[in-house]
Amino acid sequence: MGLEMRVLLVLAMAICLPSAAYAAEGTATFYTPPYVPSSCNGYQNDGVMIAAASDAIWGNRAACGRSYRVTCTGATNQGVPQPCKGTSVVVKIVDYCPPGCRGTIDLSQEAFAAIANPDAGKIKISYTQV
Repeated sequence: MGLEMRVLLVLAMAICLPSAAYAAEGTATFYTPPYVPSSCNGYQNDGVMIAAASDAIWGNRAACGRSYRVTCTGATNQGVPQPCKGTSVVVKIVDYCPPGCRGTIDLSQEAFAAIANPDAGKIKISYTQV
């Protein structure tokens, strides 16, 4: 492999690895309908792939409209021992989960069910802004 090709390969790895490797960790819970009104959009219907942000990511409403890819990474000490379905979901932040919120991200019931068994109630997650 020529020097130019090695340099390009190293540069590509340097650019790609940080974005692939940086995922925040936290927990997720879920809430059930009705999903309106929401803190971000009032009575606007934002569908069901939505979430409420805890203080960890809320940023005084700065999180409104942001999308996050959320992946179940494991069980908490409660609920189902192996809740994860091996998938991820992209959700849009439309609401605020106030102090006392049990998770970093409070997913809609539909979003939670897409990545984990709802009987778990609370799961460990990794999440990245998309």
